[in-house]
Amino acid sequence: MIEQDIEFRSPEEIKAFQEGLLADALRYLAEHSAYYRRMFDRYHIDIASIRTIEDLQKIPFTEKKDLQLFNEEFLCCPKSAIVDYVTTSGTLGDPVTFGCTEKDLQRLAYNEKKSFACAGVKPGDIVQLMTTLDKRFMAGLAYFLGLRELGASVIRVGNGIPELQWDTIQRLKPDTIMCVPSFILRLIQYAEEHGIDYQNSSVRRIIGIGEGLRDQDFNLNLLGRRIKEKWDVELFATYSSTEMGATFSECPHGCGGHVHPELIIVEIIGDDDMPVPDGEVGEVVVTTLGVEGMPLLRFRTGDMAAKVTGQCACGRWSYRLTPLVGRKNNMIKLKGTTLYPPAVNDVLDNTDYVENYVVIVQDSDAGTDDVLIQLGLKYQPAFDVIKDLKDKFRSRIRVAPRIEILPVAAVAAVNYPAKSRKPVKFIDKRAHHV
Repeated sequence: MIEQDIEFRSPEEIKAFQEGLLADALRYLAEHSAYYRRMFDRYHIDIASIRTIEDLQKIPFTEKKDLQLFNEEFLCCPKSAIVDYVTTSGTLGDPVTFGCTEKDLQRLAYNEKKSFACAGVKPGDIVQLMTTLDKRFMAGLAYFLGLRELGASVIRVGNGIPELQWDTIQRLKPDTIMCVPSFILRLIQYAEEHGIDYQNSSVRRIIGIGEGLRDQDFNLNLLGRRIKEKWDVELFATYSSTEMGATFSECPHGCGGHVHPELIIVEIIGDDDMPVPDGEVGEVVVTTLGVEGMPLLRFRTGDMAAKVTGQCACGRWSYRLTPLVGRKNNMIKLKGTTLYPPAVNDVLDNTDYVENYVVIVQDSDAGTDDVLIQLGLKYQPAFDVIKDLKDKFRSRIRVAPRIEILPVAAVAAVNYPAKSRKPVKFIDKRAHHV
């Protein structure tokens, strides 16, 4: 089977293969996408002239705000063909809706089957999913479909609740768990506090989602080291997003996330909006392949990484992505969820008892983002303000930051510092922003 997998072919074969799929994708968009038809007309783009991956530079980027402002124009099929709806947060706060057809769900299953196999999961393995399959998430459903396709067994526990996770591990003995990496530290803490011999449990492999586990040199980062020091299991990081409909998963050699060439084309773009040399950090820009419902062309993810070429020790020639370096335009990773400050602002700005606020993002001890909201109240409601706000955040952006209530004057002093012409509502204290 290896010789039939495009990931093991030569870079020249992979590129030619992708360019054939790109031509198909462009024809599909020209025929079915109202948004891209308008773009092609506006910029006088002849799709027949886009023959190579380098030719993509003739086409404007698609941004998150475009998905939000013109959401339905991206849909390339009748609504009756949509079998599953998912949402992701947009830069302006409101969710962006994605419709998936039956073919798209089959594509997701194929993507995750390959990704899990890349990480060493085999038919017959037992995988405990500590991710939600509800709340319009694509990820949990994709994992479930992929594991079924692979022939592994799935335990759908959902996120959080260490007690339930450990009860399930002890009862059903999974060899693999999949969760947000920082949650692993909570699992370890719970096990230590309750006398659970986690180091001798059935778990041999942890696949992380939403947070990185390695630095740019592919060594474990702070969070990865803290986990590994406590629990000697195999650690794998993944990178994915709803918009991409694809996953970059590490192989056992841990030298970057492997692309599946039949599913996605990746460009790495510099500050001048032009491709950077391989190995140089830039913004990840993707073109989806084989998507039926809402395919995307040159979509700016906002994520910063580099492309790694050369053959991996696993034998694959498909290029890889380094762990994400950082976040463009103040992107936040909170508890495994990607969001932007406007999405946080939107909740606060639409809460009548909030007078003023500031959002502070800083590095946590686990090496992930810690988000603290300091706010002043217009009045004191009769209910628990912090609980109410956290419920609002979870319903809107799925996760809740830390919240601290301060006097209105104290928050105002932060909002309007001397010499600032605009109110300060966002403060980034993360090391890579200092």
